[in-house]
Amino acid sequence: MTDTHAHLDACEEPADVVVERARRAGVTRVVTIGAGLESCRAALAIAERNEGVRAALGVDPHRAASSDAGRLGELRDLLSHPSVVAVGETGLDNLRRFATPGEQRTLFAAQLALADELELPVVVHSREADTDTAAALAPFGGTVILHCFASPGLLETALERDYYVSFAGNVTYPKATDLRDAAVQVPDERLLVETDSPFLSPQAVRGKPNEPAHLPHTIAALAQVRGVGPTALAEQTHANATIAFGLA
Repeated sequence: MTDTHAHLDACEEPADVVVERARRAGVTRVVTIGAGLESCRAALAIAERNEGVRAALGVDPHRAASSDAGRLGELRDLLSHPSVVAVGETGLDNLRRFATPGEQRTLFAAQLALADELELPVVVHSREADTDTAAALAPFGGTVILHCFASPGLLETALERDYYVSFAGNVTYPKATDLRDAAVQVPDERLLVETDSPFLSPQAVRGKPNEPAHLPHTIAALAQVRGVGPTALAEQTHANATIAFGLA
């Protein structure tokens, strides 16, 4: 299994311990996320120490008004590291506005340009910004991963443009029928799974910090609504992650 989005640097326990527990649960690969320059450096250090861990590096929309947003030259340098498989997370967030929409759009566009220049996939965060996210991504010709998908209004765009759609633990929540309905519509070859650790623990372990070892709960929920076995879905999403991120 591949956890395509985990903030290992934000977990309460040491990342090495969390990764080892994930391996015992059958999660053999994790993409750890840098959400700011300090986080990016931490993600690279974790990837260097742990087999099967790769990194996606970016400055998330919550930091669009921070000094990190003006230091994308440093981000570009970090993206040359051999453990890097994507730019991000980056995107737009109108739910938690720590930066203005204009600041967020400027930062998002700059990171899309980096992804285009470096020929890397982009990992996209979008909250209550369906129209603006779709517009920002329209000129981008590379691989797009919609992480922690929670925007059914973006689904039609994602399907039309062959984006990868990644579901996290919130798809297991009793009231998340709209997410489960969306999950049914994603083609087999475009489906990804993630934990977004340490956030959004699946229903079975809700109330505890999330971690990659909890990924099987999300896989089981998705398998049920899609009418397939968990093993088949785990294998499919593992193969999809290989293609989406260029993983070995």
